[in-house]
Amino acid sequence: MSGLYLVTDSEVAQSAGHTLPFVVEEACRAGVKWVQLREKALSTRAFVALGVELKRITQAHSARLIVNDRTDVALAIDADGVHVGQDDMPYPLVRSLIGPDKIIGLSINNLSELPAAAGKDLDYFGIATIFPTGTKQDTSSLLGLEGLRAICNQTSLPTFAIGGIKASNIQDVIRAGASGVAVVSAICGHPSPYEATRELIQLIGT
Repeated sequence: MSGLYLVTDSEVAQSAGHTLPFVVEEACRAGVKWVQLREKALSTRAFVALGVELKRITQAHSARLIVNDRTDVALAIDADGVHVGQDDMPYPLVRSLIGPDKIIGLSINNLSELPAAAGKDLDYFGIATIFPTGTKQDTSSLLGLEGLRAICNQTSLPTFAIGGIKASNIQDVIRAGASGVAVVSAICGHPSPYEATRELIQLIGT
């Protein structure tokens, strides 16, 4: 598990004049193989409808669709997996619900959260938050590159770094040890999601 991972944000996409399906289609067309559907404000019905549409797009491009937090939505649309945070449904319970063949990612916000996840049935870690970002309001404990490096050095699981990552710093993040990089605004908020994706993929060399 590596490469570029798109995390969706409808508001950021709309501010750039895009619909979310358009952003996902363009990103997948440009080579993204990981898409996380993260929507905090949608009703369950709207979330499922959007998930069905994005699943069609990701399947067409052989990309994986991961649902943030909402295990019920992931099950309803037969997503490829679920991403959970430290305060979401416990991941052993998520695993019991979605089965052994689906993907589970867990957010790690600092090094002290890592031991509890060691040896558990997880597929990757999302390491946050690396740099200041407008899409994540709680940045009281920014990791920076040194914090990212410390976490990556302590785990053998794939790691996707997230938070304020863009073309100007994405290579630094990979050099710090991350397997891959997750972005929101760098694609969703770009005038051309396709061109933004192409540039980021070229920079990380995947």
